[in-house]
Amino acid sequence: MATATESRRGARTSFQTQLLIDGKWRDAVSGKTFATYNPATEELIANVAEGDAADIDLAVKAARKAFDSGPWRKTDARDRGRMMYKLADLIEENLEELAQLETLDNGKPISESRNADLPLVVDCFRYYAGWADKIHGHTVPIRGNFFCYTKREPVGVAGQIIPWNFPMLMVAWKWGPALAAGCTVVLKPAEQTPLSALRLGELALEAGFPAGVINIVPGFGETAGDALVKHKGVDKIAFTGEGKTAELIMRNSSDTLKRITFELGGKSPNIIFADADLDAALEGAVLGLYLNQGQCCCAGSRLFVQDTVYDKFVDRLGAKVSERKLGDPFDPGTEMGPQVDKAQYEKILSYIDKGKQQGARVVTGGGPVGGKGFFIKPTVFADVRDDMAIACDEIFGPVLSVIKFKDVDEVIHRANTTDYGLAAAVWTRDIGKAHAIADRVRAGTVWVNCYDVFDAAAPFGGFKRSGIGRELGEKGLDNYTENKTVTIALD
Repeated sequence: MATATESRRGARTSFQTQLLIDGKWRDAVSGKTFATYNPATEELIANVAEGDAADIDLAVKAARKAFDSGPWRKTDARDRGRMMYKLADLIEENLEELAQLETLDNGKPISESRNADLPLVVDCFRYYAGWADKIHGHTVPIRGNFFCYTKREPVGVAGQIIPWNFPMLMVAWKWGPALAAGCTVVLKPAEQTPLSALRLGELALEAGFPAGVINIVPGFGETAGDALVKHKGVDKIAFTGEGKTAELIMRNSSDTLKRITFELGGKSPNIIFADADLDAALEGAVLGLYLNQGQCCCAGSRLFVQDTVYDKFVDRLGAKVSERKLGDPFDPGTEMGPQVDKAQYEKILSYIDKGKQQGARVVTGGGPVGGKGFFIKPTVFADVRDDMAIACDEIFGPVLSVIKFKDVDEVIHRANTTDYGLAAAVWTRDIGKAHAIADRVRAGTVWVNCYDVFDAAAPFGGFKRSGIGRELGEKGLDNYTENKTVTIALD
């Protein structure tokens, strides 16, 4: 446990900073640590144990033992669910502390941590706790005098690598189905935001999970992440992040033929027709892009607006975005906090410069705030062409590209002109248009007259370069189970 001085209101000053391996908190084998910073102030929060290949090996061996011969394999499914319910209860009991920790380490507004992230975390664990004793097979009427049945078994040790944009929620999305299925896990949280995952590890031990079932190894992708992907004791890798890292994981896991699932990036089209409720569409456009400072894989970063209402809508959008309150993320009235770190801050500013250079029109924002912290003004670009960098690349920041279109067929074609396919949305009162978009736009999720509606029961994932497999819902269990066929001669 480390301490740090932190002046932000309500934030705790001591944090779990060690690795969780085989039910025990320990320093890294190397003794190394790395710093995690408050992105709103650029101040040090704490130094965290830096895991590498040696620590991953210990964690995988612990997870392997717990799965192959330890208590987890012998734990009744209903008892697994009971532990998951207990973990959800503990998270709910500590919700305010966890919300503050998430805001401190990530920079997202406390209103989002408290009212969006944490309730979804609790709901996800409870949803999958209910599934633990309901994962079953079928009897199969095959030819001959045989009794044939199928059963679903846990895939084994799951290596899980999560991003920094929704740290605790990504833990829940990964742990929930894995634990319900009976897997053991080795989690590598993002180096930018390790603290909330480690705190959840403390709560998991309190909830009664046996040693080795949940292991947490903070560190860097090049060392801890790479070792996890290559380790022969790992049966499956689940990764959420960006495409180039997924390519590397796919190559490095090929020698062991690991099961893999990816939830990757997006350049999601958010389509507004002239016949839409434009007030609701305006709210949806702002939520769809600026939630979490634009650091969302499914952000509606390409806003297609029909030509007959384009100019009026852009004016209203610019006025609304310019009023967003940007500042101290611990202020309940703050609507936007800082970007997560300096690298992300500089990347976003470089794309803003590209937008200007390539001829897009800045409606509002368009630069940094200045001073301490990684704050960028919420930015709207109009008159954006499909070939501009800001319309093609995933920026992962508060930069919205507004694009004009004429009709249904045109916008569907242009919406699909991307390597991504994570999400899309359409705003219209015409159910025919809504169905056309939902049917023909290649995306894993399509929202109609809404945006960013998530539920633990609804599968989420992408087409094309936006991922492999689905998380959440019953489909999420497929990532962590194997199907076995058993045939018995009755003669």
